Amino acid sequence: MRVIRIVAVVAAVLVVAALGVRWRFGGGQRLEDRTTAPRLQPAQLEPVANLDHPPGNIAVSADGRVFFTFHPDGDPPVKVAELVNGRPVPYPSEAYQKPADGKPHFRTPLALRIDAKNRLWVLDHAGYAMGQPRLIAFDLATGQPDHLHEFPSDVAPFLSMVNDFQISPDGTKVYVAEASPIRQRPALIVYDVTAGKSRRVLDGHPSVQAQDFLLQAPGRDMVAYGLYALKIPVDSIALDVPGEWLYFGPLSGDRMYRIRTADLDDETVTPQDLAARVEDYGPKTISDGLTTDVAGNVYVSDPEHSAVLILTPERKLVTLVKDGRLRWPDGFSFGPDGWLYVTASALQDVLFVSGSHVRASAPFQIFRFKPGPEGVPGR
Repeated sequence: MRVIRIVAVVAAVLVVAALGVRWRFGGGQRLEDRTTAPRLQPAQLEPVANLDHPPGNIAVSADGRVFFTFHPDGDPPVKVAELVNGRPVPYPSEAYQKPADGKPHFRTPLALRIDAKNRLWVLDHAGYAMGQPRLIAFDLATGQPDHLHEFPSDVAPFLSMVNDFQISPDGTKVYVAEASPIRQRPALIVYDVTAGKSRRVLDGHPSVQAQDFLLQAPGRDMVAYGLYALKIPVDSIALDVPGEWLYFGPLSGDRMYRIRTADLDDETVTPQDLAARVEDYGPKTISDGLTTDVAGNVYVSDPEHSAVLILTPERKLVTLVKDGRLRWPDGFSFGPDGWLYVTASALQDVLFVSGSHVRASAPFQIFRFKPGPEGVPGR
């Protein structure tokens, strides 16, 4: 009987603790639907690939080569792939997809971009920095590694997440969103390619912090195991075409921010002065991916409403396309001929669910459409 009483007490304590966690971390307000009647018809959203595992981010070269990551939360056997004749082929090789002591490999890459030198850059958060977070560039002409940076622990500490990034037009700077979904201590990171040095900026600034929004993807509140609401800090990040402004914001946030890259690059600017130079640019939806075009529009993915919007230079939100097939629109990349590519990572059918549920949710897709203005291929 004594054992039964102890078990009952322990169970009661666990129930109370779970209720406490749900009360403290399981709620939040809902952001209103900011989509409007879309400019484009669903037929203008063209499928590019059907995949067995959810895609993450995407980069399309100026000559039309399509590279993408498989989302690490989908536990994929291949981490980075090139789409060849409609099928994913491991990139740069099969060997890179599997951990191997003493040999270069991917662990959990998510974001990738192509720079003006035709190099594919891959950002690997290494299991939330439980391994070594790194940034690797590959020469697309040869498939060989061209550059490597391993982020030091004071820049990407344990449980950080180097999530997404942008490369300056001249290739000398890389700007990284450190989302910190676990530690909730987000920041931006500036990497000087020439010097081989990275540093954290805007560490914990309000512009990178998650707001108290309850994320609702179609069919599901994003609450882990019914207890912990998913609230993601800075994730969305994009450069304007000239490379003068960096746009960014928390996934769980309703405002877009921007800052001049000249200020980010200047190491003499104090943290206080840098914080004062952040501009509240305009409204946004709950967002994942961002990109920009030559007309000055900022493209925003809206996973709550299966939509892609733009924030115009007049700082107005306009819906381009809205379609149920866009299950969690995630990463963007412009390609040649005015095509904008977008991955649908379907994270509502990936996060905090069983492997069988993920498999049953396939196929996962990549789409493209022509928004009108063109952008820079690869970002």
